[in-house]
Amino acid sequence: MSCCISRSSGKDTRLVTVAPGKHAQPERLVPIAAATVRTGTDEPVLRADGEHLRRSIRIEPFRIDPMAVTVEWFAQFVAETGYCSDAERFGWSLVFHTRVPDSVQKGNAVQGTPWWIKVAGAYWNCPYGGTSHPIDDHPVTHVSWNDAQAFARWAGGFLPTEAQWEHAARGGAGDVRYPWGQAEPDECSEFPANIWQGRFPDQPQGSVGTCAANSYPANGFGLHNMAGNVWEWTSEAFRIRSASRDARRLNDQSREEHSKLIKGGSYLCHPSYCWRYRIAARSFATPDTSTGHMGFRLVF
Repeated sequence: MSCCISRSSGKDTRLVTVAPGKHAQPERLVPIAAATVRTGTDEPVLRADGEHLRRSIRIEPFRIDPMAVTVEWFAQFVAETGYCSDAERFGWSLVFHTRVPDSVQKGNAVQGTPWWIKVAGAYWNCPYGGTSHPIDDHPVTHVSWNDAQAFARWAGGFLPTEAQWEHAARGGAGDVRYPWGQAEPDECSEFPANIWQGRFPDQPQGSVGTCAANSYPANGFGLHNMAGNVWEWTSEAFRIRSASRDARRLNDQSREEHSKLIKGGSYLCHPSYCWRYRIAARSFATPDTSTGHMGFRLVF
């Protein structure tokens, strides 16, 4: 089972036209050389997601942001364009139950995943509803794929493909399970990522939520939080490259709902529930979905 859920059928893809911004690209971008890369894994954990289907892909040179798009950067985009996010348009977004203030009307929990609360007024600049405020250097959340695409056009960049994302996440270390290598998080001398610690979903050890976009040690390419913190939208539709009956069923659903591929896991991922902070792991959501644990980063 995934910790990711979708807002609706996704039939309204809402491709909003946003003009490119008049600003320089960030100086921090990391160049990645052209290469023939492998996606997927020979040691799958969640085969139903299609992570076991290995393939070789040639990628051209690109540059990638070492961090997810931050609240501060997204605020600049909104200030310049007046953009209205999907969460604002719908009037609500999904917030993890431990992050909902007691003063906020919680409404109905999501059936089957009661730790997700539909919170009126939650959006990128009010992440928990009520009078909450985001932190400027944290990844922006409550942004849909539609929102991420609009931002990318304004910034002069793109959402990464799955091959670009996985190659960047491996950091030049070869066929490793995690951005930091093969070691499991609790085997590392320093905890390597912002993922769930404790018993999911109601007995966390420590705080639950995003951390600064440049937190935790970078991988070999100098990229932060390619595992955990927030799920990251990619440019691709979700698809399992298999002719199996289950894969055909899921692909049919994905096409009907216009589902998009997401990578990297989030602060809610844990092996006991959603072991998707592995590089090869994958999940999906409809393009109008917004939650408190989904963001994005750009390539150029």
